[in-house]
Amino acid sequence: MQFTSEQRLDDGVLEREFTLGEIPGTLWTPGSAPAPAPLILLGHPPLGLRKLYPRLVARARHAAAEGFATATIELPGSGDRPRWPAAEQARADLRRAMQAGEPVSDEIIDALILPLVEKSVPEWQAALDALLALPDIGGPVGYSGGVISIGVRLAVVEPRIKAAGFFAGSLVPRATFEEARQVTIPLHVLLQWDDEGNDRQAALDLFDAFGSKEKSLHANMGGHTGVPQFAAQDAAGFFARHLR
Repeated sequence: MQFTSEQRLDDGVLEREFTLGEIPGTLWTPGSAPAPAPLILLGHPPLGLRKLYPRLVARARHAAAEGFATATIELPGSGDRPRWPAAEQARADLRRAMQAGEPVSDEIIDALILPLVEKSVPEWQAALDALLALPDIGGPVGYSGGVISIGVRLAVVEPRIKAAGFFAGSLVPRATFEEARQVTIPLHVLLQWDDEGNDRQAALDLFDAFGSKEKSLHANMGGHTGVPQFAAQDAAGFFARHLR
């Protein structure tokens, strides 16, 4: 891991950009919490870190106020990373189906999501190796948000992740439902009840499939961008219970 820039935000949070091989990422650490700080990995959709920065830094600052460090990495095929022809084709097929008002087939979902999971999960694990080697970062580790299928795979294969917060989404391969039965860590799942791009029943079925003894579903009225502010407080309380 090589740090490429560093700045202190106005609330004292230290923001450091880094590269891990060809993978860009960002680490935020609290300004006043005693080190080492527990770590939350910030998942995100494959839209590029630059485009998502305002949302990511807001999440990081909120977590830092609770004493958590946070980090994220660029997903394969996103941002400045090399384009991924198969993913581009899958996105085009998805747009075509949605514009035509057709149901999104399992084949399109699999082509879009499964390769992303296969490529990105080992990169998240490599980033976690490097982050936990830093003196100001410690366990336990949580995972929050992003593509839910990536989060499910990480929850299954990465024992250092002790709790996860998911944003329920509808583009979920059938294989992810099977993997969900193997998830045993505590889960906090957020569902926007009127999400225009979300198959509500699929989200409920996935929640039901999780094998965790402790899992909670937080459903709020409103669309995809209508998440209430208190939802962040609920998530912070969840991570405080399990990462401290």
